[in-house]
Amino acid sequence: MCRHSPPCPSDSATDRQAARVSVARHEQGWALLCNGVLLFEDTGQLVPDGQVVAPCRSDAAGRAA
Repeated sequence: MCRHSPPCPSDSATDRQAARVSVARHEQGWALLCNGVLLFEDTGQLVPDGQVVAPCRSDAAGRAA
């Protein structure tokens, strides 16, 4: 899919979210990367093979002061 040089990480790479954005709908909270990964603003991902990657959450984010 990617035509960049050097090519973006594939959809199966561990750093797949580093691919360039092809389409972004910020008002809807998602971006389609050039490797076919759908990246959500909460850092969740939907991979082209249908795999769902849960959002990254730090322990500090869930604690209230």
